[in-house]
Amino acid sequence: MAQPLDIPLHQIGFRFTMPPLLIGGMAMEWYGLRNAGADIDFVVARADYAGLAALHPDHLKDLHGDLGVCFEQFELWTSIYLFDYDALTFGALECDAYRVIALDKLLLLKCLGMDQPKNAADVRLIAQRIRDLQYGKV
Repeated sequence: MAQPLDIPLHQIGFRFTMPPLLIGGMAMEWYGLRNAGADIDFVVARADYAGLAALHPDHLKDLHGDLGVCFEQFELWTSIYLFDYDALTFGALECDAYRVIALDKLLLLKCLGMDQPKNAADVRLIAQRIRDLQYGKV
């Protein structure tokens, strides 16, 4: 569908056991729906989170049980709305050193965050893309 984005995962200085799952704005950009913001969001396997947390203990976040390591331009989460790596990677697309969340899973995450205007706008963009794909317009 799209070309791999130039995401400098090497800057993290960590060897992932499972390819991180690209979500959020960069996934929206990968699908050609809109430009991404400044940060790059991933969901990572729990074992990888443990290793990252040990390397960056001063950069840990807990958002209602979603655990993250957030620094520089990267946010690496164990889950989003408590949907973990295993739940979100089904149907993901392989792309170099990372995976891209499937469009239907991205839609789910955006729907769950629709109380934020940006997510509501993203839902409309994703829904239109799915309709276009369904009717062969893409």
